[in-house]
Amino acid sequence: MDTRIDLIIERLRDVYDPEIPVNIYDLGLIYNVDVDDANQANIIMTLTSPGCPVADMLVEDVRQAALAVENVATVDVDLTFDPPWDKSMMSEEARLELGFF
Repeated sequence: MDTRIDLIIERLRDVYDPEIPVNIYDLGLIYNVDVDDANQANIIMTLTSPGCPVADMLVEDVRQAALAVENVATVDVDLTFDPPWDKSMMSEEARLELGFF
């Protein structure tokens, strides 16, 4: 795997939805991270609900987190709701943190 992808994922673990005390990566909101030969990161993400009041802020936080990685020149963040997010997409740690066991 491209080490830039690992570094982007590491940075995404520093991005939090202000209403949920778990990072967006462990929440399962990041569906895909890829970096092409032109150093463009392409990230597909979702939100816990389509009506999320901080959607724009989270998308920008994701973009900025990826841009902070060396050898990432541009970032395209695609927001999708297909498939819709559900609690099963969370990491085990996130489910424990939120009491979903």
